[in-house]
Amino acid sequence: MTLDEMLAREAIRDLVARYNANGDSGRFAQLWELFTADAVMETAEMGGEPVRYEGLEEIKTIFTGARDRIASRPDTVPGYIRHFTATHQIDLVDAHHATGRLYFAVLMPHGLDHWGRYIDRYVCTGGRWQFGYRRASVDGRSAQSWFTAPPPAAQTG
Repeated sequence: MTLDEMLAREAIRDLVARYNANGDSGRFAQLWELFTADAVMETAEMGGEPVRYEGLEEIKTIFTGARDRIASRPDTVPGYIRHFTATHQIDLVDAHHATGRLYFAVLMPHGLDHWGRYIDRYVCTGGRWQFGYRRASVDGRSAQSWFTAPPPAAQTG
């Protein structure tokens, strides 16, 4: 492995860490910088068809929507969200492109909330690695997950 390959791998690991840290803490302006302007993100629920978000403006709605759903739930308490990742495999395609696969688990005040996998394509432009594509697939949820259903008030109507 060359020095350039090692530096690329470390920059990609840092990209993934910043994605989780910025998203978990609500630092959305810093989070948006991690995506290319034409990035694509897909989300998939336990065997369901993926929902596709094209371009940064659509991707932003994933995070602001989750923030707003949590804030609107009367049964939630202020706390934290912590994404943990593991088994990050990075394959360098060339000097400006790479792919990756990794697992995630999400902890919240009530414990483990949900878990799954990321499938990524990374792009290096101007010496900086960013997400060109990310798929977040949820493999499972706890019974107490804050993301399993709309807030109780929305279910009564």
